[in-house]
Amino acid sequence: MRSRPAPRPRGARALAALPWLLVACLPAMVHAQPAVPTPAAVADSEVRALIAAIGQSGCRFQRNGHWHDAARAQGHLQRKYDYARRRQLAGDAETFIDQAATRSSFSGRPYRVACPGQPEVDARDWFRARLASLRGRPAPR
Repeated sequence: MRSRPAPRPRGARALAALPWLLVACLPAMVHAQPAVPTPAAVADSEVRALIAAIGQSGCRFQRNGHWHDAARAQGHLQRKYDYARRRQLAGDAETFIDQAATRSSFSGRPYRVACPGQPEVDARDWFRARLASLRGRPAPR
């Protein structure tokens, strides 16, 4: 009577093939390029950072003649950004600043920002300075 070889544990065949799999895939792994964020992903990240910046600023935000705290301004701008994204109207950070963060869509009146110890400024100037800082560049004049 012949003796049977001991049964292999489950998955042993897959483990035995592993070195060959690594050898086959190694060239592709070595030459793989790191993932580069898409322009849309970069824009989304920048806009979200700008919206968070107003919320964390401690500044007041004037909209349609009424002053609001930073948290309320953040919520308002987040809703405007979400609306634009749902309708595929969201562009880059500059587009967000120019079309959503600087004036009322309802009345057309410009938004203003007043931070403690600083003069009141147009929201456009405030957001452009934050974007420049975010990108590591000097603020536009």
